[in-house]
Amino acid sequence: MGDYSVGRQADSHQNAEPLVECTPWYVVVGRLSMALRRKPQLRNIASAIIGLILLLALAGASYQTVATSVDAHRLPEPGRLVDIGGLRLQLNCTGKGSPTVILESGLGDVLIQWERVQPEIARFSRVCSYDRAGYGGSDSGPIPRTSAQIAEELHTLLQKAGEKPPYLLVGHSFGGYNVRVFNGRYPDLVAGIVLVDSTQEDQYELLPTAWHAIGTAMLKRYQSQARWSPVFINLGVARLMLRLRGIQGSHLILQSKYLRARASELEAIQTSAEQARAGGNISEKPLVVLTAGKNSDPTLRSGLSERDLEAYQRTWVYDLQMRLARLSTRGERIIVPDSGHDIPSERPDTIVNAVRELCEAIGHP
Repeated sequence: MGDYSVGRQADSHQNAEPLVECTPWYVVVGRLSMALRRKPQLRNIASAIIGLILLLALAGASYQTVATSVDAHRLPEPGRLVDIGGLRLQLNCTGKGSPTVILESGLGDVLIQWERVQPEIARFSRVCSYDRAGYGGSDSGPIPRTSAQIAEELHTLLQKAGEKPPYLLVGHSFGGYNVRVFNGRYPDLVAGIVLVDSTQEDQYELLPTAWHAIGTAMLKRYQSQARWSPVFINLGVARLMLRLRGIQGSHLILQSKYLRARASELEAIQTSAEQARAGGNISEKPLVVLTAGKNSDPTLRSGLSERDLEAYQRTWVYDLQMRLARLSTRGERIIVPDSGHDIPSERPDTIVNAVRELCEAIGHP
């Protein structure tokens, strides 16, 4: 899910009981304490309830720990942990050849997002995917999670892992900001870029006003999930809910560190946008911009009027994405008509073909 996809509205709490809104907490606690002192049987019931809650919490924590270990053993994440100086990042590199292709995921996506892309690129070049700090197998990193911070960590990761330039950077969605910042800071290391339905820094001014309301609701939901993650994840509640819905193999995202990192990336996304702008043009390097031609996002469709949805799609496809293509004098824009935003899953072949095209252009400038 990239940051192009937006979330559902958070639940409203406007119908809370007046007692909760008007009575101070210390008054409620005082009344409860007096009642318990007066009635020993209530004290016994309260003790039993507390004991049951503690028992359930212990059982939930044990369930989460054991199930996570089992899932990690049954569905191990590919690659290895690389220490970049007190911070370990999960890196998965395959194939041989040059340039080294670096796959940068969208907001909320772990490295297995590229499972239909990486093996095909590995047939003709070296290719690496990785988990940003907080994601998947990687450790938590410094907050805030801006594109500048992410680009610095990626640079150190590639150095420590011995992955040699030149690099061909592939950025999906929010990952587009990250690879542009990387290119701006280390232009001599970058030979070309592929932007996969990537975000563009002017979208916050140009997209319909209703889109901002949906984005705000998404941010609130991410922040709430990060805030309550110690309860819902560490005590096994989230895992149990997903399992009851038939969803398996979710151990890579059922982590408090993942939810905190994801929320921080979204909180700082406009800062990252300006960092990408400051990164400047891509100059004369080969650039391919892949644009989703189909707006299949259900949240956008339910949250925007038909008129706003049409304006959104028109602005995204024919304005914002073209601005990205104009970052290089060798920029090429390709619309993928039968794919939504998740091109790595829906049309991975278009990414592979774009990378192959740039590899050939880099080898024969």
